[in-house]
Amino acid sequence: MKIVFLAPFGIRPKGTVLARMLPLAVELQALGHTVTIVAPPYTNPDDSGKTELLSGVRLVNVSLPAGGKLAGTLPLAYRMFRGMGEEQPDLVHLFKPKGYGGLAAMWQITLQRLGVRLPPLLVDSDDREGKGGMNDLHSYSWPEKKLFAFQEQWLSRHARGITVASRELERLTIAMGVPSQRLHYLPNCVAASRPGDGQALRRHLGIAVDSPLLVLYTRFFEFSQQRLHRVLAGIYQAFPTVRFLVVGQGKQGEEQQLLAAARTLGFDAALVMAGWVEPRQIPDYLAAADLAIYPLDDTLINRAKCPAKLTELLVAGLAVVADRVGQAEEYIRDGVSGILTDPQQPEQMVAGVVRLLREPDLAVRYAAEGKRQMLKGFNWREAAQSLDQFYRSVINS
Repeated sequence: MKIVFLAPFGIRPKGTVLARMLPLAVELQALGHTVTIVAPPYTNPDDSGKTELLSGVRLVNVSLPAGGKLAGTLPLAYRMFRGMGEEQPDLVHLFKPKGYGGLAAMWQITLQRLGVRLPPLLVDSDDREGKGGMNDLHSYSWPEKKLFAFQEQWLSRHARGITVASRELERLTIAMGVPSQRLHYLPNCVAASRPGDGQALRRHLGIAVDSPLLVLYTRFFEFSQQRLHRVLAGIYQAFPTVRFLVVGQGKQGEEQQLLAAARTLGFDAALVMAGWVEPRQIPDYLAAADLAIYPLDDTLINRAKCPAKLTELLVAGLAVVADRVGQAEEYIRDGVSGILTDPQQPEQMVAGVVRLLREPDLAVRYAAEGKRQMLKGFNWREAAQSLDQFYRSVINS
């Protein structure tokens, strides 16, 4: 089967597309399919018009039109539509029901409804996009928010099949009136990867080899900043030799807020701010740590998202203390492969971390079980096999 994946944006610089689309494409090709990713490279304009291979998967960066964002919207969407058509696919899978790819998909579905023979189109949803979702998080213009909210609803209702990355998205999609037989649960998964060089990273950052190190791998929007500050201060007060490694970058000056709080609350000497890190370097940062926290406020965005960063922490072999929200309950068995806490009670996260710091053997046991469960129950190979069966059911229907 020839399959086209429509990417929501370019693959660089953040590599978000690679975290979900690429491993699925690789495993589908291992099953005998041919997968091409068609991407609008507005985040990496230097790649405009270029075709390249990523892990054996062909990536087509469509040519960016001139004229700026507004004037170029429809031309870029049309180029994506034309680009997927040139591949003559048996099936098209749109990743994120929004944006340029969403417009290209809407054209395809509209033409199909007018009687034009085109391959079936599926939609992948890995976030809540409209009201209460990513629209509230990003500084989109009013017309963009209206368009994205409409696209999410319209595409979900009219696509031949929907893949959803979380149980909350599954519930929300059914609430839109989509029959359950058109839905396929497809959470973010993992693959065995090379261990990072944690010791070299510690030397680079000036962290002593014997210092207990807790990592926070984040984009900061998932939780109250004040709650984070209270948690870190509580851990430090109970275990003063701990060090905190913060990997990630916020959009609203969260790093500066954290630094200021650390000075006020007295844990600034324990804080190491790494900022945004190249994806290829992440394994080294995770290997340097002894355990991790993953705070999540109980919001619609967090219940709907499928936290890829949490899967990375677990498969890296770290014991994780996470809030009991959304997909965290799918990935962690409380008291078996990690610790789940109530986001309304930050002292629970403090207590969980302090317990693991005081009982390193328990942390090692949780870490090993967490990694084992991820590789056994959430691996990309089996996810691709399940997706392959869903594709065949969609085509046969």
